[in-house]
Amino acid sequence: MNKSFLTNLLAFLLLLSGYFSKQAVLLNIGLFALAGALTNWIAIHMLFEKVPGFYGSGVIPARFEEFKVGIRHLMMTQFFTDENIDRFLGGGDGHRPDLHLAPVIEGVDLSPAFDALVAVIKASSLGGMLGLIGGEAALNPLKEPFILTLRKSLIHMTQDEAFIEMLREELEQPDVMADIKKQIEEIIEKRLDELTPQLVKTIIQDMIRLHLGWLVVWGGVFGALIGLIAALLEV
Repeated sequence: MNKSFLTNLLAFLLLLSGYFSKQAVLLNIGLFALAGALTNWIAIHMLFEKVPGFYGSGVIPARFEEFKVGIRHLMMTQFFTDENIDRFLGGGDGHRPDLHLAPVIEGVDLSPAFDALVAVIKASSLGGMLGLIGGEAALNPLKEPFILTLRKSLIHMTQDEAFIEMLREELEQPDVMADIKKQIEEIIEKRLDELTPQLVKTIIQDMIRLHLGWLVVWGGVFGALIGLIAALLEV
């Protein structure tokens, strides 16, 4: 059961019990507990929903542009700093990331390389001989073996430590670092542009719903304690 609803329900039942049993202490406890829990619940509700006549309600969806700017600033200043990018590239704490390009090469379509090879053959002195053996179609059976061999050769070349070190040094150049940051910033900006007020509200609600529920619980608890003290002071 929702902890906010349960807290308000228990406080209300205490209030009713004190009222019908004529117990002033119980009545005070229930009244103050309900006041604490209910006001906290209303305040939380007004963070996310616009309530007519209540200035400042619905602040999260109303200020979603500012939230987007804040998220972008947080990402760029806390996560994708020069130091963090440099650390990822192996220039910080000695950590050397895996810069092997095998997964990239595996996913690249190398067919244009074979097509370029065929074009070179056709344009060379062998072009005339190619026509005698069936033309360009005669080379088609070589396409898959060529692509497989080329892919293996590229993977082997990029796994060489000298190549990896050269790639790392190139990536660590100041102008390259700035370009990497610019591309990251553009990606974040594009993703944030897709956000809507409703989506921002949902994201934040999902993040803090559990913790906000405890505010209602503790509002009820402290309200009950204040009610108890008030009742004892009256006695």
